[in-house]
Amino acid sequence: MSARPIDGIAEAARVREEVRVGVEQMQREHGDLPGLAVILVGADPASDIYVRTKARRAAELGIRSLEYRLPADAAEAEVLALLHELNERDDVDAILVQLPLPAHMKSDRVLREIDPAKDVDGFHPENVGLLGVGLPALVPCTPLGCVRLVKSVRESLRGLEAVVVGRSAIVGRPVAQLLLIENCTVTIAHSATNDLAEVCRRADILVVAVGKPELVTESWLKPGATVIDVGINRIPTPDGKGRIVGDVDFESASRVAGAITPVPGGVGPMTVAMLMQNTLHCARTRRRSRALA
Repeated sequence: MSARPIDGIAEAARVREEVRVGVEQMQREHGDLPGLAVILVGADPASDIYVRTKARRAAELGIRSLEYRLPADAAEAEVLALLHELNERDDVDAILVQLPLPAHMKSDRVLREIDPAKDVDGFHPENVGLLGVGLPALVPCTPLGCVRLVKSVRESLRGLEAVVVGRSAIVGRPVAQLLLIENCTVTIAHSATNDLAEVCRRADILVVAVGKPELVTESWLKPGATVIDVGINRIPTPDGKGRIVGDVDFESASRVAGAITPVPGGVGPMTVAMLMQNTLHCARTRRRSRALA
């Protein structure tokens, strides 16, 4: 068996086109555009690249992007004051605080200050709780992208057995909740799971998000499984440049899986695309609320 590659670049392009059409419709109906505010504290190179990518994609789709860059030694109170201002601004539909924050700030406390209706990353406890009980909520972007990729190759997920390796609040737990909503039977596996390989072999859908290079090999897979690899790891190479691999050994897994995401080019492109989708969702919901007020 040779697995079908799941093309995250192509799927992300489809999501962006859907958003572009939705933004144009909003402009026709309401005369304005969605507004996304991004706060970056410090000068982490990876975060800076990510923020620039978000701004570029937003501009391409007609979304107004506002950036607020604070120095690494900014006080937490300064970030909270900025959030309170953005929460009240009518031209801001969605707010994102780029993580990680500097060590002297408490991420949980900062994220709790975002208006849940503008919590485009889906990290506010209110949105986490709504997702947990299966009610409509803003959902973290990477899990949304993972499930969209699964559905791009599986017509129906109903009754399938899904295993999620990783229990983080950013990926593992929310992707498990989304798969439950799709009527999968879901197992969350983690570092304390007994015989992890055997648990993975039960999966029709396997989502791996643990940050361990090429942990999952072909012997861990059920033949025909759909494999979503969230990991991004740099491993050394003889030339000193290193190379990027996932949490799944792509070459060996491709011999057993039915479909699999590559790294790079799989889940990664979906995260920013789903952020744009969430921004449009925030904007639409706020305008519907205003119309009903």
